[in-house]
Amino acid sequence: MEEGLIATRNAKGLAALAAGLLLLAGPAIAQGQPPAPARPAAAPSSLVGAWDIEKVGASRSCTVTFGSEAAAKGWQLRFPATCRRALPILNDAVGWDLGPAGVPRLVDGAGKVLVAFDEKASGAGRRGKGGDGAQYGLDPKGHPRVAARPAPSAAEQAATAATRRTAVDPAQAPAPETVAGRYGVMRQPGREVCKLALTATPSETAGATVASFEGSCADTGLTIFSPVAWRYAAGRLELIARKGHKVELVFEDGQWRKDPAVGAPLLLKKLP
Repeated sequence: MEEGLIATRNAKGLAALAAGLLLLAGPAIAQGQPPAPARPAAAPSSLVGAWDIEKVGASRSCTVTFGSEAAAKGWQLRFPATCRRALPILNDAVGWDLGPAGVPRLVDGAGKVLVAFDEKASGAGRRGKGGDGAQYGLDPKGHPRVAARPAPSAAEQAATAATRRTAVDPAQAPAPETVAGRYGVMRQPGREVCKLALTATPSETAGATVASFEGSCADTGLTIFSPVAWRYAAGRLELIARKGHKVELVFEDGQWRKDPAVGAPLLLKKLP
């Protein structure tokens, strides 16, 4: 019985030792492997577009498109179904990427290189040896390349920023119990066009309470919108129209502003 216990302990000790060795060996093995090349953030515009691929010495060719959209490996590669019959090496091709020195390559779903076009050919063309041992040519054949996009202007950057929702820190936003009340509605700061009451009366809209104009409103757009309910969550105030569409507002500089800031401005300022 005692010998059996000793044998069991020895076996457990050996297993623990083996596991420890594996843990130690893992990083060492990983450190010995060359790091995978990092893919650029965007596909180079000089390569994006259509290319003719041909099997050198054979009368078979096909037009493929190097896309700029990210694929599981590299960027998207598009071609007609007939290309698979003309060039069987394309059966496994799902994308393209860049090898050393910016060499374009066709890759399969696991990232295995099918063809690396690492040899210069006539003009802007390239050649490369495929995984099947055959030589393949890559030729632009006058296909247009994607023009490099110029840096956005300050006006374009401002317009783009205006279409994005503003990030709100709920901890810095007004407390929920302070939101209900009477508000002056403005299109421009200091120029009130309507008065709006955000009440505590439950609305027919789930999770919302009643909103209504006080008296008439001279603004046609607001009259058509006709807010009937409101809700407040995570620092964002939501006005709900009679027909169900909504407008969100964020709190800035002591008043509420429509967000994103696109279209006609809308401001709410609480009245005493």
